[in-house]
Parts: sequence; structure tokens; C-alpha cells
Amino acid sequence: MSLMRLNETWQEKAACRGPNQVIFFPPPRLERRSEKRHREARAKEICTTCPVQSSCLTYALSIREQHGVWGGLTENERRELLVVSN
Repeated sequence: MSLMRLNETWQEKAACRGPNQVIFFPPPRLERRSEKRHREARAKEICTTCPVQSSCLTYALSIREQHGVWGGLTENERRELLVVSN
């Protein structure tokens, strides 16, 4: 099975799919710090219920995803994790 197909498989099972997916990424307009914290906290709550959370995080780290909440971590948290692991 190709890497592309494996990625599609876990993505199809992700809890972030559907109407709530917009909270996983910053809006096109500036958001207040309190709005950002609330949005990210809600996204992380959804991640805790996700059956593919670890696959999502692994994918985001492997491609150095710079935006949004992936695998329960924000872009800053993922960046810190990458720095610590290097």
C-alpha cells in the first residue's frame, strides 16, 4: 500500500472531519489571543477522542506542518517538540 493511501486511511477516521474542522486552523482574519486559546482548547478536546491522534501527530511532525492543531498539539507545541527531539 502506498504512503499516500495510508495517509488517506487515517485521515478518513479522524475526529476532526466534518463541521468542526474549521476550529483546527486559524481564521482568515486576526483573532484575539483569548479567541485563539478557546479555539485551540476546543480542537484539543476533539483530538482526545480521536482514534487516529498519534498517526495525525506523526504525520504533522514528519511534514513539519506549520499551521493548526494536529494530533492534539498546536504549531508552537509541535515546533517545541521537534527542537527537543533534535
